[in-house]
Amino acid sequence: MNMSQKPQETALSRCPGCEEPLEPGDLFCGACGYDLSAVPEPPQDRPTIAIATPAGDPSPGAGFGPAPEAVEPAPWQAPGSAPGAEPSVPPGTRVDGPGASGDFELAAPAAAGAAPDPRTSPDPALTPSAGTKVCVACRAGRVDNDGYCENCGHAQPRERDHMEQELESVAAVSDRGLRHHRNEDAFAVSTTALPDGSPAVVAIVCDGVSSASRPDEASAAAAYAANEALLESLPRGTHPQQAMHEAIVAAAESVNRLAQDPGQAQEHDPHRHQNAPACTLVGAIMASGLLVVGWVGDSRVYWVPEDRSTAPARLTEDDSWAAQMVAAGLMNEAEAYADERAHAITGWLGADAYELEPHTASFKPDRPGLVVVCTDGLWNYAESAADMAAAVPEDAYERPLHGAQVLVGHALDGGGHDNVTVALLPFAVPPQGAGSA
Repeated sequence: MNMSQKPQETALSRCPGCEEPLEPGDLFCGACGYDLSAVPEPPQDRPTIAIATPAGDPSPGAGFGPAPEAVEPAPWQAPGSAPGAEPSVPPGTRVDGPGASGDFELAAPAAAGAAPDPRTSPDPALTPSAGTKVCVACRAGRVDNDGYCENCGHAQPRERDHMEQELESVAAVSDRGLRHHRNEDAFAVSTTALPDGSPAVVAIVCDGVSSASRPDEASAAAAYAANEALLESLPRGTHPQQAMHEAIVAAAESVNRLAQDPGQAQEHDPHRHQNAPACTLVGAIMASGLLVVGWVGDSRVYWVPEDRSTAPARLTEDDSWAAQMVAAGLMNEAEAYADERAHAITGWLGADAYELEPHTASFKPDRPGLVVVCTDGLWNYAESAADMAAAVPEDAYERPLHGAQVLVGHALDGGGHDNVTVALLPFAVPPQGAGSA
């Protein structure tokens, strides 16, 4: 999509793709992801239609709450603009498509003699056989390979809408959030052993770039490839920081290969952007008393000491427009992140990315603490290290899965405008290690 174009608001009451009700100002359907900006503008002549209300309730619009305030995205500019044009954002700007939200009135019961509702009277030919996945909406239709009911057409919840995993030394939670129609984040957590038998713990978190095609596939491919690379290199004795660098390169190659694969048939997803699949990546390794982090993009790692009287810290630097402005001394951090261009990323994994520049850093903590690995869906609601530490529950060091659940809830309570993914790794330091450099 040309970043200088402003998406056209739609006045449709129902999605043309799946017939789900819409809210004023919606740019994407919350059920199927239909791009409503591609719908032609409706005619100006709108006939008045009387809406009957129950007897004794003459108030207009009875039974309906106030419409939510429409949210317009800020205008933006396409990458590669000519010199002298208005300030533009770098390529790879994430485009959030808010989905429909709120409660909707149920349709009135069908009048006598009316055609049967296909959701309650399925075609016998479409009735699923035993063991077949059944629609969650009509509970009768068979779900096709694209995730839609063959009877009522309802889009089915995706397995990735909410994911949780806990191992002995790490836990992660990912959630679709409240505004996106699918979860484009992915994570991988694992444990392995170094050649000397000591444990190594791994967490990888990836965030699909929403303005790219198939961002969910990109994040899943990157998380899997990076994790597999680490599980292969760490037991061989590769230094954790070098292993992280190699894992990011492997993840980038995996995402690049997606650009050569057409993936899902376009007739089932005709309104998706056609640029190369892309995602960001951030990861952490705990091994031999070291904490190694690596990243490309704007997902982050935070350090929260178990002793809350000591200061927390952010261990990564964003590949973003805002970070560039701060690094160049053109804005302070508050000004930069308040700008509408703040989250335009300048580094990502994908075939159309600039030259790949994996960032890695190695730390040797002298005290126990909690490593927070997360996407911007969380840190948007706890940006500073102090804010993140305040959001982390006191018992997260002992209960990392519960802590990750609480942090996802913190983002959802704040608005849930993006997918939310967080992994927590409790970092233990032997008593004799206290005071080490």
